[in-house]
Amino acid sequence: MVHRRIWAGALALPAFLLCGWAQQGAKTGPPKAPLGLPPLSWPKDNPYSAAKAELGRTLYFDRRLSADDTVSCASCHDPKLAFTDNAAVSTGIKSQHGGRSAPTVINRAYSLAQFWDGRAKTLEEQAKGPIANPIEMGMTHDGVVDRIKSVKGYRPMFAAAFGSEEIDIDRMAKAIACFERTVLSGNAPYDRYKAGDKSAMTPQQVRGMDIFFNRAKCDQCHEGSNFTLNAYSNLGVGSDKPDPDVGRYAVTHDPRDWGVFKTPTLREIEHTAPYMHDGSLKTLDEVVEFYNKGGIQNKNLDPNMKMLHLNERDKADLVAFLKALSGEGWQHLAPPAKFPE
Repeated sequence: MVHRRIWAGALALPAFLLCGWAQQGAKTGPPKAPLGLPPLSWPKDNPYSAAKAELGRTLYFDRRLSADDTVSCASCHDPKLAFTDNAAVSTGIKSQHGGRSAPTVINRAYSLAQFWDGRAKTLEEQAKGPIANPIEMGMTHDGVVDRIKSVKGYRPMFAAAFGSEEIDIDRMAKAIACFERTVLSGNAPYDRYKAGDKSAMTPQQVRGMDIFFNRAKCDQCHEGSNFTLNAYSNLGVGSDKPDPDVGRYAVTHDPRDWGVFKTPTLREIEHTAPYMHDGSLKTLDEVVEFYNKGGIQNKNLDPNMKMLHLNERDKADLVAFLKALSGEGWQHLAPPAKFPE
């Protein structure tokens, strides 16, 4: 089946824990989306506050959320690496390796369903998953709550974020998700070009844009301001392996979902290599060539996957355009200078 949609539809704090964006948020409210992105929508049961986002930022970078104090959310979603880890598959506690590449956190606010197979309906639900995964962070939810409760410095942060010092897994997940919804990328050369600055993109990037939208029709899957339909497709990646990853089929058990994976955003794609759910394509040139050949044939290949017949100049132009989707809004995010004790 083509494009299986997932729309269900991205301060009383210690002074040393406050960062510039949190201080600004306390005065102005939620961060504004940069040029090219729609206004942020916040869940009714998890509205934005600067205190909550700051708590979430601290938890996001705190390795004490893992069983052996070695892994944080940022270990696989590092802001220095465009909120990925630039690895084919991620590494968890005890140097264990997962089976899929870590997708970027950037612009996750615009997609409710999370993970490559969409098994988490919200960012809040997603935030709980890696903590209890034995390969990733190796804790239990009860165990991580007990650990954070034992850190006295977290109590005033939870009180500022939620109105009381109570700590539970739902509050932890809400705080992390609140922070993650501030991880945005817009105001890219493409956005400025579309806004009227015709010098924002190079002639090569303009040619690549024409190929993207009109010849290759990449926007059949990568559409809209965030360059994703928020749906699933089977490209054939890994289907030729002896034991292929079945993708969303493991979640739904629907034969139409065999080998389908969530369509990722193309924002910051220049910085989030390697590519595909298994990290099997190392460069954007390899990705373009993969699509140019029509993917890998299998029993459930998306009908939109067809040979593109692009020549070498076409492919280079398309790669150049993809680099015009690198923007700003996330580069300032960093770990706290000090963690609660």
